[in-house]
Parts: sequence; C-alpha cells; structure tokens
Amino acid sequence: MVYVLGGWQSDFAANWSREGRELADAFAEAVGEGLAAVDLDPEDVETGHVGNFAAELFAGQGHLGGMFGLVHPAFDGLPTARHEAACASGSIAILAAAAEIEAGRYDLACVVGVEQMRNVPGQKAAENLGSAAWVGHEFQDARFLWPRAFSDLADEYDRRYGLKYEHLMGIAEVNFANGKRNPNAQTRGWNFGPDAFTADDVANPVVEGRTRKQDCGQVTDGSAVIFLASEKRARAYADKRGIALESIPRIKGWGHRSAPLSYARKIEASRDQDYVFPQVRRAILDARARAGIAPDVSGLDAVETHDCFTATEYMAIDHLGLTAPGESWKAVENGDIAIGGKLPINPSGGLIGTGHPVGATGVRMVLDAWKQTTGQAGDYQVEGAKTVQTLNIGGSTTTTVSFVVGT
Repeated sequence: MVYVLGGWQSDFAANWSREGRELADAFAEAVGEGLAAVDLDPEDVETGHVGNFAAELFAGQGHLGGMFGLVHPAFDGLPTARHEAACASGSIAILAAAAEIEAGRYDLACVVGVEQMRNVPGQKAAENLGSAAWVGHEFQDARFLWPRAFSDLADEYDRRYGLKYEHLMGIAEVNFANGKRNPNAQTRGWNFGPDAFTADDVANPVVEGRTRKQDCGQVTDGSAVIFLASEKRARAYADKRGIALESIPRIKGWGHRSAPLSYARKIEASRDQDYVFPQVRRAILDARARAGIAPDVSGLDAVETHDCFTATEYMAIDHLGLTAPGESWKAVENGDIAIGGKLPINPSGGLIGTGHPVGATGVRMVLDAWKQTTGQAGDYQVEGAKTVQTLNIGGSTTTTVSFVVGT
C-alpha cells in the first residue's frame, strides 16, 4: 500500500529565465516548498525520484537526480534516479518510487517532476519536443510535429466515427474555464473574444492541419512534487498529527502500457478494434482492476487526463468509458465533463488550462488527485470527491500510465 502524503506545485504562469532562475533553482524550490507543505524534514526522505523529459535539450542539463544533493545537506547520500518517458515521465517516476516502497526498500519517497521549456524560441521548443516521436521516420513535413500528429488523430476519429470541430472547442472551453479557478494555472488570467472558440482563422489560427491555437496545451515552465509513504510510515505521520490513517489518500491502482513508437503503427494495429489506442484502454482498465473498482466510470468522482490537444482529450473520453467508442461528443454536449457533470474531467484546467511542463505533468496530476480527495482543491474542488483517476500519455500514446487515487 502506497500513501500520498501531499505535495506542492509551482506557479505554471512563471517564466524562469525571465526571472533569472535556472532549472536547479526551480528544483530546490519544489522540494523545499513541498517539505514545508507536507510538514516533513529533509531527514525524513529516504529516496528521491525525478520525472523529466528533455532537460538536456532545453537547459543543457542531464543527471537531475544529483540536484537533490544541492537542496539540503541531508540529501547528500540520498539514493536518487531520473526517469524519462516523454510526457509520461512524471508518472514513470511515481511508479518507480511506489515500487521501491512496495518492495520494502524505503518508507518515504520524494518525487519531483520538473521541466523548463520557455527559455528557447517556439520553433526550437517544437523541435525539442519532437524527439518523443520516431525521429526521422514520421511527420517530417510538419513544422510543429505534435500539433500535426494530433491533427492526424482528429482525422482518424473523423474517418471512423465523424467529428465536429465544435466538440473539440467545447473541450477547450471547459478546460480554460476550469483553469480560471486554479491559482497555479498558466492561463488563469487569459481572456478570449467571441470568436476564440470557433474555426475563425484570425481569432483561432491554424497551427498544423486541423489543429488550431485553442486546441493546444501550453508550453510551460513548471514543477510539482509529491511525497509517497508506506503504510507504516503513513501511520506514524497520521499519529503524529492526530489524523486518521484512512483520511490519507492512497495509490489504489495503477496501469502502465507501452505501444510502438510509430503513430502509424499504432493506428494500423487498431484498425479493426473498438478503440483507436487499445493500450490506452488497457492501462485505464488495469488501474481500475488493481484498485478494485468497476471497469466503467461508476467508481470515479473525477479524472485528470492528458489534453496536450483537444483531440487527445476527445480520445480519452471514450477510452475512459464515459461514452461508447466514437461518441465522446455526447459527453461534451451533455456537460458531463464539466465540474458538476457526470464525471468532471480536468477540474484543474488540464494541460490546456493549467499548462504542460512535460516532466512535471504526471506528478501534478497525482497531486491534483490528492487535493480533490482531501477536499483541498479550492475553487476547482469537485464536491465529495473520494476517488480520482489520472491518465498520462507520452508521445503518440507510446507510453501510457494511469493511477487511481482515493481514500
């Protein structure tokens, strides 16, 4: 049993280079603020894990596990590791830390997700992020690779089931609206004109193919940290603070699946199947099975999902089982995904509203699940939330990780 004691998230609206800060500064801030938020001392931490995708490309810096030793003298000698799986890097770091706890090696882990992305021009950022695809083999004619890849996904949905752009924009509107509720969201202060969520080429210009500006998640500097504990350590933590162990959320279930690096290979493999991305569906169901909840959405109160583009969330809606395959539009039209709906999706604002510092996203999702299940999500709290599922993907669903977090 692995418990989530809590954590901390940076302000995703920050631009670290403009503030004169570098990756190590952000890392130290995350760990220090996280320890304070959870009321732990550095000496309490027994193992450290870092989720990061492309620090070598954006900041010229690798070997991020060594940054723990820069934070506090007590971390000198701490066993640490860095984990990479594109946009799922943070979730992979959580899996590794949880596995160490489950194996009995350690009782308390610090998991940091961090990415600096706003210190290079937009075209360079796109090229760096493109390294999560099959380099030299796909999307070579695209200026912005990932907007093109998920434009192709929208095309695939259109071919199989039909797709209206108004439903993709419905997803964007929900996530931007939720982001306004989140004090750490990158877009919380953004305002939009009347044509922003339409196919207007001025108010919502084309980026690549079917992907327009409002379809896109954000390029973000950001960090998030969580602290994981064994049952023994969580019990001691609860007893010291006079709270019930049962009030501390747990990672009740997890799913982890990988698919071929090639987008085309994935699509071809699913040609005659119900779901466009079968491995995404399997990861979702694996997490629910391990959590001991129903395979449908009846056991969930909210979801934090990967919406690097609106087409990604459109895919997630039916893969989560909120609708039948190809019918995600129904959940958008019915208001099912909004706060107060049947299954609120991305009450935080998601990657579109909150921001997407790639290596931090998986950690931020689990932190938001912790906030929801402890009633500490503030203005974006889902009333009565006790069980939240995350869905974090890397690349064109090459890596998929899902957690079920609950009390």
